[in-house]
Order: sequence, then structure tokens, then C-alpha cells
Amino acid sequence: MTVPEIEASALPDDAYLLDVREQEEWVAGHAPAAVHIPMTQIQQRVDEVPGDRTVYVVCRVGGRSLQVAAWLNQLGRDAVNVGGGMQSWEAARRPMVSETGQQPFVA
Repeated sequence: MTVPEIEASALPDDAYLLDVREQEEWVAGHAPAAVHIPMTQIQQRVDEVPGDRTVYVVCRVGGRSLQVAAWLNQLGRDAVNVGGGMQSWEAARRPMVSETGQQPFVA
């Protein structure tokens, strides 16, 4: 199965962005409107992911998000991988926030 992919710079402003990185990665820096469900919890929490709109999935570099997007698509969801992950997000100078009060960064 081929998973659709989008560059971070092309992501729509109103996109549902699902961040599947681990907690420490999320705390260091994430997209302001992203929803955090770590890859290790996605199977148990899949009901929290909307089934009525496109879900853009992101991780650090794109590998974990590709796996999660493929799995969501197998379930009949509309999921797109964010190519290059949060590293591409940061390189595109898209907004980021941290949970520490420090300057956000991609961990």
C-alpha cells in the first residue's frame, strides 16, 4: 500500500496534525495545534483520531508516521504522512511550541 505524503511546508493551516512521537520529543517542541498520541499508544487510542477528515501524521523524520498513516489507511481512515517529519517542519520555519517554557526544538 502506498501512503500519500505531503511536505511540512505544504500542510494546510487547518489540518488535523497527529504527532506520534514519544513524550520527551513532544515536550521539546511540537506544532501548536498538533494532537499528541505516541505511536506506542495509537492502537488503544485510535477512537480519538477523527474518521471524518484527513489526518496528517508526523514524527521526527517520517518513519514512524509512515507506519501509523499506513495502519490508519488500512482501517479505512484518510491518513497522510508528513514527509521529513518535524525536522522538515522546523526547517520550513513552521511555528513550534515547547512544554518547558524554553525555545522549542526537535528532539
